[in-house]
Amino acid sequence: MWLAPYILSMAAFLIFLEQINYLKKKRSVPGPSLVLPFIGNAISLVRNPTEFWDLQSAMAKSSDMGFSVNYIIGRFIVFIRSTDLSHKVFANVRPDAFHLVGHPFGKKLFGEHNLIYMMGQEHKDLRRRIAPNFTPKALSTYTQLQQYTILKHLKSWMESPESNTKPFPLRLLCRDMNLETSQNVFVGPYLSGDSRKRFEVDYNFFNVGLMKLPIDLPGTAFRNARLAVSRLIETLGVCAEDSKAKMKTGEDPTCLVDFWMQDTLREIAAAEEAGEKHPPPHSNSTEIGGHLFDFLFASQDASTSSLLWAVTLLDSHPDVLERVRTEVSSIWTPESDTLITAEQLREMRYTEAVAREVVRYRAPATLVPHIAGEDFPLTDTYTIPKGTIVFPSVYESSFQGFIDADRFDPDRFMEERQEDRVYKKNYLAFGAGAHQCVGQRYAINHLVLFIAMFTSLFDFKRDRTDGCDEITYVPTICPRDDCKVVLSLRCRRFPNLS
Repeated sequence: MWLAPYILSMAAFLIFLEQINYLKKKRSVPGPSLVLPFIGNAISLVRNPTEFWDLQSAMAKSSDMGFSVNYIIGRFIVFIRSTDLSHKVFANVRPDAFHLVGHPFGKKLFGEHNLIYMMGQEHKDLRRRIAPNFTPKALSTYTQLQQYTILKHLKSWMESPESNTKPFPLRLLCRDMNLETSQNVFVGPYLSGDSRKRFEVDYNFFNVGLMKLPIDLPGTAFRNARLAVSRLIETLGVCAEDSKAKMKTGEDPTCLVDFWMQDTLREIAAAEEAGEKHPPPHSNSTEIGGHLFDFLFASQDASTSSLLWAVTLLDSHPDVLERVRTEVSSIWTPESDTLITAEQLREMRYTEAVAREVVRYRAPATLVPHIAGEDFPLTDTYTIPKGTIVFPSVYESSFQGFIDADRFDPDRFMEERQEDRVYKKNYLAFGAGAHQCVGQRYAINHLVLFIAMFTSLFDFKRDRTDGCDEITYVPTICPRDDCKVVLSLRCRRFPNLS
């Protein structure tokens, strides 16, 4: 008991020092004047992320600085609303400036040697090796796999007892469809039935852990997520090894890892022929498994978000929906009993404009976290302290520059207006700089294929309630009601592809 006053005094002194340190970093930048000890505003962030980031945006708008600050679990954070300042961060990803982290506590989840954390020549070399995975030939192979999976799931939605009469939420259905699509496109035949089931369970552990506090103790969601990532990478590494064996026989690639391993085997053969003692960098199957997981993480939840917002926005803009249906029906119909070809996909220019506007209007990953490796002069009057987590907001940039930016208007991406070129710097949904998304063409193709098939096969109506279209984080953004719709069959039948 006699120690209690001293302990309380020491705690009060540490809290006082923490507040002083926060205010010293904050200076005159908009942000809360006082924060809770250690946890800061983490509770409000976890409880209601939408409200938290809206408040950061409002504070950033309150001055001409273009950014605001806060404090979360012992870390000082900077939220950047200004497009120009966001580009400054993206352009300075290097050891002595900013380090892309993808998630505020991503290194604990993904490991130190993740593609996200690479920079410099090593990162350039890896992107060069990844490039053959997204050639027109490869993308054409993927569109077939995408469509088979989309049609399979759309058919199952229609067979649901609730279809035709009751509204049901699409979020988990879209998530499951996208997870199977990613499995089929990325590793194709190399996941067995049991491996797929375990894969889905582990990915769900990972997804849940993303939204929890980073408490790495047995039984916590964060620990479960971290262990699940290790198992997922191990599984994908085995798929890469199996693909290598298949590609050695000279068979044609049937999925992304096949295209990757085909090119990797050429590099390994060239290295052996040159008498090199060590295999080329980035050719180890386990390492490739890690990079395949990066692709999965980058595409899975972002794609689910875009599909949900596409349905939501098409329902609320019937004129846009009618133009999509008119264009698609002039190129492809379900009764043709064929898949959409790569050539037909390119002809769907308005539908692609809709897809791009969906991504602009509701950028799936609204923030791109970086950590300041050193003190960095963000403006002439403010230097970001070393160790700060910096959040450039690609969502905020989407509503700057563009004509009537608050309006959902796919025509802005048509040839007549070309706002994607005129306001290119504001279209940051796929990032910018060295870490710009290498699979953005694949992502747009997936969204266009879904829109074309969904609108051709179904009549749909949103079950609208107060606030149903408000943004919620899961961890990418989606409608608050998980996009509840009533579906009915629009065409005579589903395509017969047997």
